[in-house]
Amino acid sequence: MSNLTHAPRTDAELPAFLAALGVPGLADIHIHFLPEPMQQKVWAYFDAAGENYGRPWPIYYREDEATRIAILSRLGVQAIPALTYAHRAGMAQWLNEWSADFAARIPQAVHCATFYPEPGVGAYTASAIATGARLFKIHAQVGNFAPDDPRLEAAWTLLAQHQLPVVVHRGSAPLPGEHTGPASIERLLARHPDLVLVIAHLGMPEYDAFADLAAAYPGVYLDTTMAGTDFANTFAPMSRSYIDRLGGLADKVVLGSDFPSIPYPYAEQIAALARFGLGDDWLRAVLWTNGARLLGLAGDEP
Repeated sequence: MSNLTHAPRTDAELPAFLAALGVPGLADIHIHFLPEPMQQKVWAYFDAAGENYGRPWPIYYREDEATRIAILSRLGVQAIPALTYAHRAGMAQWLNEWSADFAARIPQAVHCATFYPEPGVGAYTASAIATGARLFKIHAQVGNFAPDDPRLEAAWTLLAQHQLPVVVHRGSAPLPGEHTGPASIERLLARHPDLVLVIAHLGMPEYDAFADLAAAYPGVYLDTTMAGTDFANTFAPMSRSYIDRLGGLADKVVLGSDFPSIPYPYAEQIAALARFGLGDDWLRAVLWTNGARLLGLAGDEP
């Protein structure tokens, strides 16, 4: 059990909580920064969440780019993986160019990239790697494609060779899609067992199926985005036995938040993880050590 007196109740309490835990900050692998027109479209989609998801989804951090960066610094986030994702052909290379520029102008940024099943995917993935991309993101639900699509083979081969982590949204929450669920990831890993994959949202609600993959493959991780929060528990609750299972996967669970498009304060995610009651060592691994390793912080490499 945790030795800490209480979980952080507000964002303002986070720095003291992390100091008491004995970690230098937060290594959050699931943060989004997007080109401004795309960001506004994403927020407009969440503004219509009552129609799209059947529940409100108010954006807690609807601020300009500079303000959001300052907020993350105050929270103790030590690096900013500015994840983007292409949802149609012809977007990925443009997004990768934007991401390279973001990484060049924001000192704490992690250089990220994305890809999509389309002609030229191998070439622009190779270019992104050559120019310093350290973390990739795909959203197969929004993009309506399967991760094992044969058109992605060149990209996956490069990513496996370079051992670069890829954040992948595969679970069927908040809405199921044609390509959600673990089956296509299982097929992909059968072809490329050395891939470094980070399953977003713990794969909710197919929690155990994705935990099986994390246990079976050395490069498969689970990110905590929205897990255990009151909001997510309304549509993807976790059993106590599954939470206990996460305790046994301490080196495979990585902090994720989905900042800024979350409907609650950032501290609520940290408090939810603390409430699991899996102990301070587990929290240190999840909030810092595992993500720092994947993001290459403090000299660590994936």
